[in-house]
Amino acid sequence: MTKNTLITGISLLALAGSAFAAGPGPKPVNLRSAGDFVILTKSGITNVPTSAAVGDVGTSPITGAALLLTCTEVDGSVFTVNAAGPEPCRIKDPTKLTAAILDMETAYKDAAGRKDPDFVELRGGDIGGLTLDPGLYKWSSSVEIPTAVTLSGSEDDVWIFQIAGNLKESNGIDVHLIGGAQSKNVFWQVAGVVDIGTTAHMQGIVLSKTLIAMKTGAWVNGRLFSQTAVTLEKNKVVQP
Repeated sequence: MTKNTLITGISLLALAGSAFAAGPGPKPVNLRSAGDFVILTKSGITNVPTSAAVGDVGTSPITGAALLLTCTEVDGSVFTVNAAGPEPCRIKDPTKLTAAILDMETAYKDAAGRKDPDFVELRGGDIGGLTLDPGLYKWSSSVEIPTAVTLSGSEDDVWIFQIAGNLKESNGIDVHLIGGAQSKNVFWQVAGVVDIGTTAHMQGIVLSKTLIAMKTGAWVNGRLFSQTAVTLEKNKVVQP
């Protein structure tokens, strides 16, 4: 498969379950100070307890009252812009949060602006059942993961998924990493809504322009960065 190839409907059955060679992969996205957080949003974090966040969480510019995780649910610190939010773990630090939000937006633009994708419109956005090698993948619409997908590569390989629409991972579905691949090197840049289904398992850094919605019991090994909100329902989010 050559670079910038549009995968047509004729080839779908032949491609199912195969691996796509994309070369060494792109350079990773620099998160800068946003990388200090496991969950970072601009308009709040809702929560149906009990959830668990392993790493620091924060929201800005909205008030800390919109961050609904409790201290016992966060294995890290909770940063807010004002004297609101969970006690006693809340840390008021608007300067740190302003910088982190700007870096989150910069990381999103970096991922969205990468040129010369290795694959364009792969399988029309249905990547379920595939084993994907490192590379830059681009879709002009939404992407669905209805069955398990596997990312195969070494510990230094990078995947960037540019998605102009929504990203939906179905209930109970896993994203697997094999061959030494690491979640810190997987970037999902999504212009629309990210929907992680009930008990599903996602891997990587989610850079969303809008909402990240986690359904009951879903688990993320990575980070959730939303330019609107993150909604949690008895979930676990672990920084890589």
